[in-house]
Amino acid sequence: MTYWRLHYHLIWATFQREPTLTLEREKIFYVVLYNKAKELEVKIHAAGNVEDHAHVVASIPPKLSVADCIRHFKGASSFSINHMKGSDGEFKWQEGYGALSVGERSLEAVKEYAARQKEHHRENKIIDVYERMEEDDA
Repeated sequence: MTYWRLHYHLIWATFQREPTLTLEREKIFYVVLYNKAKELEVKIHAAGNVEDHAHVVASIPPKLSVADCIRHFKGASSFSINHMKGSDGEFKWQEGYGALSVGERSLEAVKEYAARQKEHHRENKIIDVYERMEEDDA
């Protein structure tokens, strides 16, 4: 069996950063996220969101690229949200994502940051590097 410890902080946004990840959609998002992670053998350590973006701290096995993992998460969740009862079928994620590698020593702090997204944004206590999704977000 292969030994690996590959932890990532993943961030992606709703299309045009519109606040479309409502509480009802959020429930579907998390069910799909955890089910898809189990299918892909990805370990989710923490996840959090606000209405226009999501954060996931995960360990991705080396057999799966980060890009493919995020493609699966985004695709499966948008499909399910668009097919939920009463959906207008218009939900979608923005192209691109942010992916930061996380060392063992930082894992707990990053997990807490991701899990407490609503609080961090409400209190304006965000950490810029943890919010980046594009190279020119500096």
